Amino acid sequence: MENYSIVIFILAIMIGLSAVADKIKLPYPIILIAAGIAIGFIPTLPDIEINPEIIFLIFLPPLLYDAAFNISFAEFRTNMNTISTLAITLVFLTATAIAIAAHYLIDGMTWPLSFVLGSILSATDAVAAMSITKGLGLSKKTNTILEGESLLNDASALVAYRFAVAAVTGTAFVFWKASLEFVILMVGGFLVGFILAKILAAILERVKGNTLVTISFMLLMPFVTYQVAEELHVSGVIAVVMLGLGISRFSNKIFPEVLKKESKSIWDIIIFLLNGLIFILIGLQFPYVIKNIDESQLLPFIGYAFIITIVALLLRMARVFLQQFSLKKDFQSNRKRKISEQALLDFKSSLIISWSGMRGIVSLAIAIGLPMTLADGSPFPQRNTIIFISVVVVLFTLIGQGLTLPWIVKKLRSDE
Repeated sequence: MENYSIVIFILAIMIGLSAVADKIKLPYPIILIAAGIAIGFIPTLPDIEINPEIIFLIFLPPLLYDAAFNISFAEFRTNMNTISTLAITLVFLTATAIAIAAHYLIDGMTWPLSFVLGSILSATDAVAAMSITKGLGLSKKTNTILEGESLLNDASALVAYRFAVAAVTGTAFVFWKASLEFVILMVGGFLVGFILAKILAAILERVKGNTLVTISFMLLMPFVTYQVAEELHVSGVIAVVMLGLGISRFSNKIFPEVLKKESKSIWDIIIFLLNGLIFILIGLQFPYVIKNIDESQLLPFIGYAFIITIVALLLRMARVFLQQFSLKKDFQSNRKRKISEQALLDFKSSLIISWSGMRGIVSLAIAIGLPMTLADGSPFPQRNTIIFISVVVVLFTLIGQGLTLPWIVKKLRSDE
């Protein structure tokens, strides 16, 4: 993204198309993705590659922080059982299921390479889930579960990805080491986020009379928190989420209503621009990755991506409805852990949660960030195949599920 005039041009298109989407009552991510694909096929347009480091440092922290800041902490805690099941257990199950499908479908996909693809596509995306479901009038519980899952599952996917890539490059996989590293990443990220939230709260307590300084600190801190966590080799994602949750609780006690409104106005503009740019960038990647695939392989690869999308969707539906049954059983028996009635899922919420598992920019950033070569200098095997299938699966989930989700929500309401 060296050509900044192109970025400005894309932002202008994004703002205009967002207004159009509002008029024609279509989810704006869908229109922006379609526009990105169309722009990508313009012959004179230079290739716009996604830099994974930019995605993780510039895009992810403010989006995660905003979502965590605005989530209901009480609802988050009440539904923690379901959120953790989807954000941890389902991520590893999905990675395994996609790996099995890829291994038997795609020629040349060894088990390690299959798990690389599985880990890339294992987690739903916070940006996609919140953008598609926004404005559908979902219940507070459903929104909290979807947002909470998307906020936490990136850490699980990144751990799975790291070990899958290590297996491809010849590093031995040791289960207990992988489990220990996962715990360290999660706990370390939690501690970094908790400590920096306390530090920020202490600073804001002293400067709260200066609105400009207060808002500036709140804008800067997600980036600082993410960078500090990553430098310490713990989860930057979890750290930023903890920062958002912590400052949200602090702000409710300290900040005057005027400051909250001013802060929210600025954040809304930033999040709107980042969201829109992300969806156009997703669309732009499709024409770009097509260039690296043999024409005779395009249709088979698109077919494989469709099958993988269905596998992930069916597994998600099975796990969500199993969670619904498990919560009800635990609530009725009241054993092991206490499940409150507010944490129970009904059929409608389970179906909406199942259908809302879109993949997005994080999956693309991870895929495009695959190493170009192995340690011995040889090319990373099946790299173009993995990237192409990842892009197509992301498009299938965003367009397919994104277009049908509003219809499903309306249909469920009409049946009430």
